[in-house]
Amino acid sequence: MARENFNDLQAFLTVARAGSFTRAAAQLGVSQSALSHTMRGLEARLGVRLLMRTTRSVSPTEAGERLLRTIGPRFEDIEAELAALSELRDKPAGTVRISTAEHAADAILWPALARVLPEYPDIKVEVAVNYGLIDIVADRYDAGIRLGDSVAKDMIAVRIGPDIRVAVVGTPEYFTQHTIPQHPTELEKHNCIGLRLPTHGGLLVWDFEKNGQVVNVRSDGQLVFNIGTHILRAALAGAGLAFLPEDMVTEHIAQGRLVSVLADWCQPFMGYHLYYPSRRQSSPALSILAEALRYKNNGFATPH
Repeated sequence: MARENFNDLQAFLTVARAGSFTRAAAQLGVSQSALSHTMRGLEARLGVRLLMRTTRSVSPTEAGERLLRTIGPRFEDIEAELAALSELRDKPAGTVRISTAEHAADAILWPALARVLPEYPDIKVEVAVNYGLIDIVADRYDAGIRLGDSVAKDMIAVRIGPDIRVAVVGTPEYFTQHTIPQHPTELEKHNCIGLRLPTHGGLLVWDFEKNGQVVNVRSDGQLVFNIGTHILRAALAGAGLAFLPEDMVTEHIAQGRLVSVLADWCQPFMGYHLYYPSRRQSSPALSILAEALRYKNNGFATPH
């Protein structure tokens, strides 16, 4: 049967269950004459009588009973599924895939997920940690997290964290054997622990600024890692100087395990943003996560 006849079948079910054209018409929101016309048309197309009509009631024929038993449960299943889908508007579900840098995953993403996921048990989140500026659309991610100045201009961006400062740190023991640098160019004499970037295979350049003067230093040393926590571990072991987000080393500095240098050259820069292709394509689950991540001080969705 053609799909356009499904409404006729639904009308038949309503009449058969109500036992009255009057009651069925009220339930369907149509006139009694229109409903009678629909039923005559359905019976004509099927070539069989479905309803026995009397002045007081309407009841299914043998063929009508068979049709009622066959399609009734199926329509109930459809109605139940549609109701379940409607509930998803109030109870978001599904998997959200996010690409993020390690520091953002530890400092911002995980605390937000720990708060929000217990409230939405049907939301699943897959987190891929990498430093590459990947194409989230081509790689089938729902969203990415990167520093604000590295987000593509055609993306929707939501600020999720404050401005970030980096720190150059080493152990007190390291500085008993090496002079404390007063200018970024003096880092060339130090054992600097490098971060390998997967995007182009190069090492992260250490950027400094003071009084409008910008200095870029290419780290050089015995050790190179592609994960920030490994760099921190090496610095704590006295293996060299690390260039890391300040919040990763604040506690170690306070406890005397690390010493910060060149602090006046380490200026803040734009913090992390959650970004995704289009508001129209965002799922309810992604919207929930975006709101949980939104930077409350001055965060707002900013179309680039």
